[in-house]
Parts: sequence; structure tokens; C-alpha cells
Amino acid sequence: MPEIKQHPAGSFCWIELATSDQNAAKSFYGSLFGWAATDNPMGPGEVYTIFKLVGRDAAAAYTMRPDQRSQGIPPHWMLYVSVASADDAAQRVAQAGGKVLAPPFDVFDVGRMAVVQDPTGAVFSVWQAKKHTGTGIAGVPGTLCWADLSTNDPERARKFYSDLFRWKIMAGEHDPSGYLHIQNGEEFIGGIPPSAHRDPHIPPHWMLYFAVEDCDAIAAKAGQLGAKIYLAPMTMEKVGRMAVLADPQGATFAIFKAAQRG
Repeated sequence: MPEIKQHPAGSFCWIELATSDQNAAKSFYGSLFGWAATDNPMGPGEVYTIFKLVGRDAAAAYTMRPDQRSQGIPPHWMLYVSVASADDAAQRVAQAGGKVLAPPFDVFDVGRMAVVQDPTGAVFSVWQAKKHTGTGIAGVPGTLCWADLSTNDPERARKFYSDLFRWKIMAGEHDPSGYLHIQNGEEFIGGIPPSAHRDPHIPPHWMLYFAVEDCDAIAAKAGQLGAKIYLAPMTMEKVGRMAVLADPQGATFAIFKAAQRG
């Protein structure tokens, strides 16, 4: 059971659910992934929920603010990328053609962050860790295992993220599909699917994948708990089995069971 004590720069370091019903979300994900919820006060009548697996931080959730709802922002999962300096990263975002939606700010004494948007429209956050390094566990069911960027301009996205995080973004060897793999240092962390496979009516976004022991069983359980199945469990040869879901409040995510090697 890999314990994460520090996230290298450029890695996916934290995931956070913005939801319209925090208590319902705690119940749903607790039942689905076995997450234990711990609430932390963050303002008058507000709490920030930390989801834990075997006592280690796995994700978080909060209730969407009125200004988010008034802008028509739906419930969603936010992906955080580790950086050495949130201020420097925000500056580079602007230089690389992206937008800084929320300039760098301190989150108490746990870290410093900024919310940004790539040139194709996908939103994510950068995190400069202080007391909170981010997710503390990986490689077991219920943890983040991958993230795909759904965008209508993969080439523009490739240049932006390569410039910003020094990611290597490339097609797989002997892979004619057009899928681009994202490599941070020596680790493959995500990808960019071909734009021809995406719904052009859905805004560009990052799709989070959670590891599961049994894709079909978890998808069925999610449905019983009120989730919507956008993509029923399907097999990708020599890769694994996956499904795309939306929780009862509408936040989308994917589940994945890796194919056995050998």
C-alpha cells in the first residue's frame, strides 16, 4: 500500500469535489469507495471534508459557493498539480496563453494555490505545499490512478502543459489511436484522448480516474446509489476495464481496473 509523503513537481497531488450536497456526497463516496469523512470548519456554517483511506488523505469535498452556482458551474472534481511556487506557476500560465481565474492565495498555513485555465478551456489548480502535501495514499482501490484531459485542441494543450510543467506528452509506441500519454519525470500520470472521440458540446475538462477492484461491480453499486452511468463498463485491450459515471449531484468521474500483466 504505497504511502505518499511528498509529491514531485508536476504530479497530480490533490483532488477536490465541489458539490451541491456535501452530506449526500459523503454518503455516496463513503459507500462506493470506503472513504471515511472528517469535517473541518472553514467558515461560518461551512466545513471542508477530508476523505481518508486507512487513515490517509485521499480526497476532499466542499459545498459550492453561491457565486459558483450563479455562474452556472456544475458540481465537479478539481484536479491539483504540485508546483514549487504557486506565484511562479501562475505567471507561467499567463505567459503560456492560459488564464489565471483565482490569483495565488494562502490556504491558512497548509499551502498556497491558484486556480487556472488552459488555453483550450480546461480548469485546474496548482498547489504549493506547506503543511499539507496532498494525497497520502495511492495504488489501492478508491485512490486516484490517472487523469485524462478532454479537449478539442490536443496540440495546443500539449504545448501549454509541456511549457508549464515540463511534461512529456507523446503518442504511445505502436499506438495508432491518437491518444497522447502524459509523463511527469519517469511516471506516466495521464493522457489526452483524440478530440474526435469527445462530445463537442461538453466543455474541455480534466477527467479523474479512480482505481477499483471490480469495474462492473462498482459501476453497478454506483447506479444503485443514484449515480448516472455515462459509459458502461468497457474493456480496452491490454490496458484494463473502465466506466464513466456521474455522482447523484452530477459530478463526473471514471473508474478503472488495470489489466493483469503477463
